[in-house]
Amino acid sequence: VQLVESGGGSVQAGGSLRLSCAVSTYTFTSYSMGWFRQAPGKEREGVAIQSIYGATRYADSVKGRFTISRDNVKRTLSLQMNSLKPEDTAMYYCAAAYGARTTMTPDGYADWGQGTQVTVSS
Repeated sequence: VQLVESGGGSVQAGGSLRLSCAVSTYTFTSYSMGWFRQAPGKEREGVAIQSIYGATRYADSVKGRFTISRDNVKRTLSLQMNSLKPEDTAMYYCAAAYGARTTMTPDGYADWGQGTQVTVSS
């Protein structure tokens, strides 16, 4: 499975960005999907995930601000990020796991994109 992220950029605090991930598989509906991020000097962390059954989970730090969604026809995963904060600055990665997953830990996902940079200035 190949994953290609887009939509990153630089915004001021309080702004919004929408990340997208194009997924190259005809069995997209069989994959649980997630967004992860990694800031310099920090470990990669789960931001939001959506299982094949539609269940979603969010990191406490982004609840109420970020929304994960998927389009099973277009085979894309999105992350709408509102009310961005400087601490949201990181490289954001799209990841896929075959089957049902609700874990927020990176090692639960086998396929990864190259990442897209998000920078939030104060």
